[in-house]
Amino acid sequence: MTPTGSPAVAPPLTRAAVAAPAPPVRIVHMGLGAFHRAHQAWYTARSADADAWGIAAFTGRSPQAAEELSAQGGLYTLIERGDDEDRAVIVPSISAALDGADMTAFRAHVSAPATAVVTLTVTEPGYHLRPDGEIDLDDPAVAADIRGLSAEPASAAPTTAPGRLLAGLEARRRGRAGPIAVVPCDNIPANGALVHRALTRLAGEVDPGLARWIEETVAFVSTSVDRITPRTTDADRAATTALTGYADAAPVVTEPFTDWVLSGEFPAGRPEWESAGARIVADIAPFEQRKLRLLNGAHSLLAYLGILRGHGTVAEAIADRGCRSAVEEFWAEARRGMPPALGAEDYCAALTARFANPRIAHHLRQIGMEGVSKLAVRVTPVARQERAAGRSAAGCVVPLAAWTALATRGRLPADAHADAVRRAAHADDPAAALIALLDAELAADAPFLDRIRRCAAELGGPQSTERNPH
Repeated sequence: MTPTGSPAVAPPLTRAAVAAPAPPVRIVHMGLGAFHRAHQAWYTARSADADAWGIAAFTGRSPQAAEELSAQGGLYTLIERGDDEDRAVIVPSISAALDGADMTAFRAHVSAPATAVVTLTVTEPGYHLRPDGEIDLDDPAVAADIRGLSAEPASAAPTTAPGRLLAGLEARRRGRAGPIAVVPCDNIPANGALVHRALTRLAGEVDPGLARWIEETVAFVSTSVDRITPRTTDADRAATTALTGYADAAPVVTEPFTDWVLSGEFPAGRPEWESAGARIVADIAPFEQRKLRLLNGAHSLLAYLGILRGHGTVAEAIADRGCRSAVEEFWAEARRGMPPALGAEDYCAALTARFANPRIAHHLRQIGMEGVSKLAVRVTPVARQERAAGRSAAGCVVPLAAWTALATRGRLPADAHADAVRRAAHADDPAAALIALLDAELAADAPFLDRIRRCAAELGGPQSTERNPH
């Protein structure tokens, strides 16, 4: 893997240099980014039948990742960053890295008879959902895609992820290429069912015949994904060269821990992901709940409370006794009702160690983006559960109050719902208006709202890291 000698300038990473031929494309991925490369592409490369399963990966908003990876034949270095050492592996499973706007290539790959799976990592905003979880047909970008696909499906250039996926599936239908599985890998409960509803609803607006074909021919698989993957830095690129001897423009740094749970049918086949550690289960709901509430819920708490308390990363925030105490109280509520077989307490213990890894710079402002979508699935379900049982939901108050405090001060990270957040933050009762964006039931819960108001006032500005926010 590493070239001999110590050249002054490291040679570029290429397939010829490392003798790694590209496997045949049988998977199409939407949302080429660091997480996909640390997760689905990594699992595929480690599968027992990896030589038979290459990925055509398409970018989302920017073509940069495709440009960087194309120059390397799709190869990239994955660095597993533990507490005290780095381990590097070159991952060969991406056979083609392509601009997501290249709809000719996308249609060709999705409609190819050899293609069996489409995976997605487009994040919550990429699905253009309404607060109730249904696709927003009134969204200007979605409406534009409907008009374009209805006018001429064979040549339309949709801009949204649902629109592009629908265009690819329409090409597959026209080509009579047979069944296929769609596998969303975003942190959304029942993500397979969600994408199923979104695609059939969108297809119904474009062509009812296409909607029927999707119902009869396309399988939708739900997943739970877990691997902390911060943004790559120039220092990471330098570390990659030191570890491998090659110049890599697109390495990925991630933690050693990883988890992938899938539930659903694959009518055209799939890689042997379980040979790489993935789990195929009949009921994914408990695994989704554990991950979304314990890991992602704690991440959101640390993001908003940590920013208020002057921290920049997860490791800094979890080292703050006040932040850690708040996380532990939230976890105590979130674990209630989880079946013992999930090992939720052990999972939390492992999360504490993962969060504390000082060599993983997971930035709070990155985690805190898209708070409206994230809090609605990570924190408010726990709060509803606690309030329905007659409990105070005090552990859920802190993340919601911290988010509210940042919103009223105009300090929130980026959010697709930023306009609605700004309007709510300037309402006569900001707490009620902001919580209403997340959950109408909680917004009508006067005692719970009052606790949020009091906590938000206490969290109003930067505080000593010794103070417990309760």
